[in-house]
Amino acid sequence: MASNTFSAAFVRTTDGWSGAEVDLTDAEIVDDFGDAVTETLGLTGDELALLCVEVEDEWFAIVRYRGDDEPRVFLSDAHAVPSNRLGELFAEFAGVVPDKEANELGVRPAGDFEALSDLGVSSEELLELSMEEGVLPADILSVIAERLSFADELDRLR
Repeated sequence: MASNTFSAAFVRTTDGWSGAEVDLTDAEIVDDFGDAVTETLGLTGDELALLCVEVEDEWFAIVRYRGDDEPRVFLSDAHAVPSNRLGELFAEFAGVVPDKEANELGVRPAGDFEALSDLGVSSEELLELSMEEGVLPADILSVIAERLSFADELDRLR
């Protein structure tokens, strides 16, 4: 994984959130992300876990895991995803079909816009944050982490 990539997973417990850095270097398929999160956090069942990935100053992804439910992924900008293996996997995970179309800002969020809505970040807010010009992915993840009450854990891992 590139040195300018940060990935961490967070699990919600009765005492709040706890997190750990996650190594995605060896991921070959999208299921490897979930395996890495489960192994890193020691998940045993129905816990709510979030995988947060920021790549360079270009894009971020959040994947929500809960037990046997299908993972829910949000990708901040399908157009910025570089053509490396990690980017390709996240694009595939978010259901991105390559195209040349872009919105007026050149940013195209993809995936499940409702992935965090029941936790306190609405789809509208997630889209608005992702499309705000000049705001770095790390800053957007910090805002989301603050809303979901794991900002201290995120800061600790950075």
